[in-house]
Amino acid sequence: MPLHPTRVRLASAALLTVAGLVAAGTASAAPAPVAAAPVAAAAAPDIPVANVSAHLAQFQSIATANGGNRAHGRPGYKASLDYVKAKLDAAGFTTSVRQFTSGGRTGYNLIADWPGGDETQVVMAGAHLDSVTAGPGINDNGSGSAAVLENALAVSRTQLKPAKHLRFAWWGAEELGMVGSRNYVNSLATGDRSKIDAYLNFDMIGSPNPGYFVYDDDPALEKIFQEYYTGLGIPTEIETEGDGRSDHAPFKSAGIPVGGLFSGADYTKTAAQAQKWGGTAGKRFDPCYHSSCDTTSNVNTTALDRNADAIAYALWGLATQ
Repeated sequence: MPLHPTRVRLASAALLTVAGLVAAGTASAAPAPVAAAPVAAAAAPDIPVANVSAHLAQFQSIATANGGNRAHGRPGYKASLDYVKAKLDAAGFTTSVRQFTSGGRTGYNLIADWPGGDETQVVMAGAHLDSVTAGPGINDNGSGSAAVLENALAVSRTQLKPAKHLRFAWWGAEELGMVGSRNYVNSLATGDRSKIDAYLNFDMIGSPNPGYFVYDDDPALEKIFQEYYTGLGIPTEIETEGDGRSDHAPFKSAGIPVGGLFSGADYTKTAAQAQKWGGTAGKRFDPCYHSSCDTTSNVNTTALDRNADAIAYALWGLATQ
C-alpha cells in the first residue's frame, strides 16, 4: 500500500524491532483454532495457512537474494512474478504477463484465468506483488499475494466448476500509485469492464497487531465478508485507512463493484479495538510498515489464516451462484 499522503516519513523513523513484536505476542503467532465458516459457505474449502506461509517464505528468500526487496523494476519483483506464474501454470490456469513502464523501469502484471464459467460474468481477486525498496514486503503485500495464490491453487485442487468466470491478478508498481492495476483497467474495452461483476482486493491481511477491516465500497460485497466474520464471532470495522490507496481504486473509478479485506498499516490500534481483537493498544497495526523489518517475522498467522479463508468464502459464494 502506498504511503499515506499525510504520513510520509523516513522508513526508519518508526521501526520497532521484531523482537519487540514477538514479546508483545503479535508476530508469527501460532494459528488459533478458527471456527467453522457459516453454513452458506460449506462448499468453500479450508485454505491451509501452512501453504500460504510457505509462499511467504519463498517471497522472503527471493528478496534476500535480490538486494532485500521485491520492488517495481528490480530483480526481486520479476522473480516473485515468475514464482507465482509457475505455480499457476502447473495448476492448469491460463496465465498472461502484461508489461508496462513506470519511472523508466519495466513493470509486469500477472493475470490468471481459470477455464470455464460465464465470461460475461467475471469475478476477480487480486493483490499487489511489489514491495517498497526499503524491505521485502512480506505483510505489504506478500500476505495478500500469497493468500490469493493459495486460493487460486485451491480452485485447481478442487477442480471447481464455477457458474461465473474466475480471474486472479497480481499487480506491479502499486507502491508507486496503483500503476499496474490502473494500466490494466485502462486497457480494458468498455464492454470488457462491464463483464467484471466484482473485483476483490487484498492488501495487507497478516498485520502483526491485526485489525479486521472490511471494504464498504459495495454493500453486497461488504455483506459477504461481514457474514463470514459473524460466523466466527469476530466483529469487523469499515476499512478507512486504505481508501483510494490500493488496487481497488482504479476498478472503482471505472464503475466496477469492489470489495476486500485489510488488517491495518500505520494507524494505531485503540483500546477498544484491542479489547475486541486482542493485540496491543497504542501500537500500530503494522509497526514494520514500509520498512526493512517487514519480513516473515512480521506476520500474524492467525489473521492470515482467517483472512485467507474469508477470501475462499467470498470467491466460492460469488462464483458458484
